[in-house]
Amino acid sequence: MFDDLGEEVPVAGAPRKVVSLVPALTEAVAVTAPGRLVGATDYCTHPPDLDVPRVGGSKYPKVDAVMDLRPDLVLANSEENRPEDVQRLRANGFPVWVMEAPATVPAALGSLRRVLTQAFELDEPGWLVEAEEIWRETEPRWATAVVPVWRKPWVVLGRDTFGGDVLDRLGVAGAYADHPDRYPRPKLDELRACFAEGRADLLVLPDEPYEFTHDDGPEAFPGVPSVLVSGRDLTWYGPSLVTAHRALRSALDAVRHGRRA
Repeated sequence: MFDDLGEEVPVAGAPRKVVSLVPALTEAVAVTAPGRLVGATDYCTHPPDLDVPRVGGSKYPKVDAVMDLRPDLVLANSEENRPEDVQRLRANGFPVWVMEAPATVPAALGSLRRVLTQAFELDEPGWLVEAEEIWRETEPRWATAVVPVWRKPWVVLGRDTFGGDVLDRLGVAGAYADHPDRYPRPKLDELRACFAEGRADLLVLPDEPYEFTHDDGPEAFPGVPSVLVSGRDLTWYGPSLVTAHRALRSALDAVRHGRRA
């Protein structure tokens, strides 16, 4: 069995003790294979009632704590987790499945299908089929957005990002979708110029990884239409995709109609 990066994952049968280092994967496993998780990161907030030992953050997990849990399988992501941590776990005999950072909703769901049906030997979950149907269509484009995910320094969604594809399917193009970097770091003056010069007409502010609020983010772009959205709805792949479409479209419609008024 091989993960998304083509690395062998030597598991003997369906894993019973799993540590997840990725919040979205944690939720997917908890919902689809209850009772299998024995560890997760501090940022694995869903399901809210998940009661397992915490092993630090995704970027800097406590590898010794992961190994102490003696998992049959560790779940990681090529963007969120450091290669050196994955290598150390493998060197100590722990199988690690690395999911490639998805650039689109279909890619994310396809990857989740593989890990759940192959590694966990489960039937295709109903939430996955439902999410595929909900996100199948792409709505006509009605706005072009700057989408910061951090400030100090400013970091925005660039090319080939899952969040960018989510918005694109809801009719919102990314102002930096053609940038060479996946997460460009433009200066504030450059971001403001996007709006002044007509290259963007909407500011989308998620509440994670940076927690933008009504008072923290919009004030940097006076006069620019903005919308606050759930970072989980925008960037998590898994069961949350079933409800994310309606929630995001509702938030976007509010600013869309408000701007037209």
